[in-house]
Amino acid sequence: MTADAEQDSPDDRSGPRRERERGVLRRMTLATAWGEGLDGYDLGVLSVVLPLITVELGLSPLWAGLIGASALLGIFIGGPVVGWLTDRFGRRNLFLIDIGAFVVLGLLQGVVDEPWQLFVVRLLLGVAIGAEYAIGAAMLAELAPSRGRGRRLSKLLVSWYVGFLVSVVLAYLLVDLAGLSWRWVLVTGAVPALVVLLLRIGLPESPRWLIQRGRVEEAREIVHRFLGADHFRTEEYEHEERGAGWRRLFSPELRSRTLFVCVFWSCNVAPYFAIFTFAPQVFTSLQLSDERASTIAVNALAALGALVGMLTIEHVGRRRQLIIPFWVMAVTLALVGVWGEAPAAVLVVSLAVFAFFNALQGNLTAVYPIEVFPTDVRSSGVGIGTAASRIGAALGTFLLPVGLDTIGVGACMLIGAALCVVGGVVSQRLAPETTGRTLTRTGAVSVTAA
Repeated sequence: MTADAEQDSPDDRSGPRRERERGVLRRMTLATAWGEGLDGYDLGVLSVVLPLITVELGLSPLWAGLIGASALLGIFIGGPVVGWLTDRFGRRNLFLIDIGAFVVLGLLQGVVDEPWQLFVVRLLLGVAIGAEYAIGAAMLAELAPSRGRGRRLSKLLVSWYVGFLVSVVLAYLLVDLAGLSWRWVLVTGAVPALVVLLLRIGLPESPRWLIQRGRVEEAREIVHRFLGADHFRTEEYEHEERGAGWRRLFSPELRSRTLFVCVFWSCNVAPYFAIFTFAPQVFTSLQLSDERASTIAVNALAALGALVGMLTIEHVGRRRQLIIPFWVMAVTLALVGVWGEAPAAVLVVSLAVFAFFNALQGNLTAVYPIEVFPTDVRSSGVGIGTAASRIGAALGTFLLPVGLDTIGVGACMLIGAALCVVGGVVSQRLAPETTGRTLTRTGAVSVTAA
């Protein structure tokens, strides 16, 4: 089936019909971007209230690390498991179930009394977040046209960083001005999740997934009804062979892609999660007098970086936007690690530059995994990449409070710099250039340096 298989007349394509097509794609983009933003919101809120939780529940450094890493551990489970379920049973239903679970679990955070209870709830919340990564970007990419697909997918990471920034500012306001307890602050994440749930009701199934499962007529009807046939004029709708699930991801034809996605994603997120989940403690260790202002300023730069990355991705290209930031981040973290006694302004600017380029590059975590895997294992591939990235992020988040007490903040920053070097080397070798290509073509491209 191709986009030319069914064309509408000019009269059919005018007025309300065209507006409806735009509306469906806009709603899908918004519903997916807000879902991604929930992850940033949840982790941002936790970074502010975790010190309060530590005091009230009497957390040891071990429990503080476990609770800080709990959602990341859940993502490790939810990404690959729900990714496999999504490739097997479809995108739409799981897209709704996932966000419904997020609402319920968000509310449950308000009634926990013991450290283990909070750990379990946030672990399950992480499973829902991991599912969001596996389902949302794949579903959006499979409905969107090639032109501007990178910019559209980049909006997911812009939403993540904006969600993180908004949650940090809001959490400080709710704690300092409104006097709310940490439980109510955590519960606020259920409110935007409920809005996302309402946005997702009525969205169609992915036509690409239907065609891959042999349900061509259903896919044709969805394209005709919701998107218009010429919306996919440049896309090829070929019936692909069904793969062997996870096993195919590690087959000779795809294992280099899987390795690339797992390594670059891990090296992007691990330093960021470790540093900014415990941002107040990190800034205090660097002897910065106002850790709150520093936390907000650095996260504002991160949101700006994500926005710049979204606006430039189709012009700069995927490959350059991935490789260059790794080396910039390595230099800035190494500077903080080596020159820990530098003036406060130098330290804040260094971490701000790191956050800016990390976010600018981070947009590609929503783009590359979608583009380098074929339809039959796309969500599974994203899920595996998500899981691998969260292993590094969870280890970093778990070990950072211990590291601050033992080896010191300087050594922790140097470890983060080393991770960026690893990411840069692997990306230089394996990153493809997929800008402007259809999903059918990118899924068939060998992941070698362009």
